[in-house]
Amino acid sequence: MNTAKTAYLILENGTVFEGKYLGAQGEVTGEIVFTTGMTGYLETLTDQSYHGQIVLQTFPLIGNYGVIPADFESASIGPKGYIVKCPCENPSNFRSEGALDTLLKERGIVGISGIDTRALTKIIRENGVMNGKITPAAPTEADRSEAARYAVVNPIASVSQRAVTKAGAGKRRVALMDFGVKSGMTNALIARDCEVWTFPHDTPAQEILKAKPNGILLSNGPGDPADPGNSGIIETIRALMQSGVPIFGICMGHQLMALAKGYKTKKLKFGHRGTNQPVKDTRTGRVYITSQNHGYEVIATDSSFVNVNDGSSEGFDFGVSFSVQFHPEACGGPLDTGFLFDNFIERMDAHAT
Repeated sequence: MNTAKTAYLILENGTVFEGKYLGAQGEVTGEIVFTTGMTGYLETLTDQSYHGQIVLQTFPLIGNYGVIPADFESASIGPKGYIVKCPCENPSNFRSEGALDTLLKERGIVGISGIDTRALTKIIRENGVMNGKITPAAPTEADRSEAARYAVVNPIASVSQRAVTKAGAGKRRVALMDFGVKSGMTNALIARDCEVWTFPHDTPAQEILKAKPNGILLSNGPGDPADPGNSGIIETIRALMQSGVPIFGICMGHQLMALAKGYKTKKLKFGHRGTNQPVKDTRTGRVYITSQNHGYEVIATDSSFVNVNDGSSEGFDFGVSFSVQFHPEACGGPLDTGFLFDNFIERMDAHAT
C-alpha cells in the first residue's frame, strides 16, 4: 500500500494530475517524454540521454525486478524526474539489491506515481512533447508558467566526463567521444578485442588523433544536436572525418556526424523512446527491431536505414564511416543490430591493412 505524500504534476498547457510521491519529495521541472519499454527501467534511469527530462514509463508496473547496479548504464541517474503508474514495492529477483523507491530517494530524484499515465501519454502524442512540474502543493499559474519557460542548458557538457580514461586491453584502439555514453557501448567494444580510450566531449581532433586510434566511436547524448553549444563538437567531428579514420556514430553521434556533413535536423513531435522501434535497411529491405531514445531526427532522403513507422532517417553509410540513430548495444532491448559493432571492427581492420 502506497502511503507516500500527495504530489501533483502540472503540464505547461495547464493540465493537472494528482498522485503520490515516488522517490525523493520536492519539486522538479523538466521536459516530459515517454518511453514504451516493458523492461529496462534501470537502463533508462541511468541513461544520460535523458538529462533535463522527466521520464514517463508507459508500461504500468515498474520496479518488479528491483535495483541491479550491474545493469546500470552510468554511475549517475540521467532523468530529472520519473513518472510511473504502479511502482513495485516488493521486488523479486535473485540479482536485486534494493527497491526502486529507495534508489530514487538515495539519488534525490523526484517522482510521481498513481496518475493516469495512459491519459498523459495520449496528451503528449496528440500535442507533442511538453514541459511539466512535479510539486507537493496544488499547482498555480506560477507553476505552469515556470514549466513553460523550462529549457535544458548545455546538456552534453553537463554529462560528459572531464578526463581521458582507458578500458580494456584489446589489439584495436578505439577513441570514444563521450556525449553521455552508455556503458553498453564500451562493453560491446571491449568484447570485440578493443582497447577503449574515452575522451571528453570538447577534446580537439588533434588530441584524439594523437592517440593513434584504429577507429572512433561517437556516443549517444542529450539535447538538441543543432544547439549552438555543439558547434565546436561538430567542427571536431568534421576534422576527424577528414582524417580517414573509420568512425561509427550512434544516436546523438549519428546526428552530430550528419550535421558535420551538412545535413539539417529537426525536433520530432514526441520522439522515439522504447525497445520496439522497427527500422528498415534501405539496401536489403530487411527490418530490424531496435532500441531507441531520441527526440530529434536528421532530415534526409539518402539514409541507409529508415524508421518503418514514420520514415525518419535512422542511419548513413559514408564509406569508411557510418552512423545509426538507434542503439545496437541494446541496453535494454533486442539484439537484432549488434552486428553493426562487427561491421565497425571490419572497417577498422580494412583501414589498417
